[in-house]
Amino acid sequence: MGSDRCKKFIEEEVGRWLKYSIDTYLPSRFETYVKSKDLDLWHVITNGDFQPIVQNPETKLDEVIPFEKQTDDLKKRLAKNNEAKMVIYNALPRKEYERIFMCNTAKEIWKTLLITHQGNSQVKDNKIDLLVQQYEQFVIFEDESIDSAFARFNTIITSLKALDEGYSSKNYIRKFLRALHPKWRAKVTAIEESKDLTSLSLDELIGNLKVHEMIIKKDSKIVKAKVERKSIAFKAKKEYSDEECSTSGSKD
Repeated sequence: MGSDRCKKFIEEEVGRWLKYSIDTYLPSRFETYVKSKDLDLWHVITNGDFQPIVQNPETKLDEVIPFEKQTDDLKKRLAKNNEAKMVIYNALPRKEYERIFMCNTAKEIWKTLLITHQGNSQVKDNKIDLLVQQYEQFVIFEDESIDSAFARFNTIITSLKALDEGYSSKNYIRKFLRALHPKWRAKVTAIEESKDLTSLSLDELIGNLKVHEMIIKKDSKIVKAKVERKSIAFKAKKEYSDEECSTSGSKD
């Protein structure tokens, strides 16, 4: 694949996966954000609002506690209901707010977000199938940099993780090595023979490949410079030879 076609393909792939990742990652990012604020808020979001209810010891029935009889601790607990909704509103962009502003509780908002961004089980399975296909067919092009290839690869594997699907670290490493262009064959063989792929991390592998990539580029520049110098020398020699022939012809 030519350099221009390769670049265009990569840009299209990155754009498509970036759009996909926005839908895929939002729920997990949202969960992490809320938990970092307050675990009680996450309880409200996943289990529903705290209720001002107490069991009547005589009738054994649940009764709502009037506001004037609520303790300060209970009021603080009930305030978590509105805090949970507010932290969601503050965390989401306007486009998302427009989808959930009609929800009455934080739990309803969370359910709406999950359906919007992950879909039902069938939609989720379809997304996983698509990602698995992308993973299995992943290849690295001849003119593509390690950074660019890893960005595409990382988008796929993190999307799988976001949908509770993934492979082992060893599988990721083997997949990335096998996806490299044949010009990397010697380096891949050296890594497989010298490294324990079970303990090798993906970040360590990428760092190793990037160092080798720098060496390849440096060697390529040296070779190119030598070729250019030879070409200049040959051209100068030819011009001198032609000039001599011309002078000799003039004397004759």
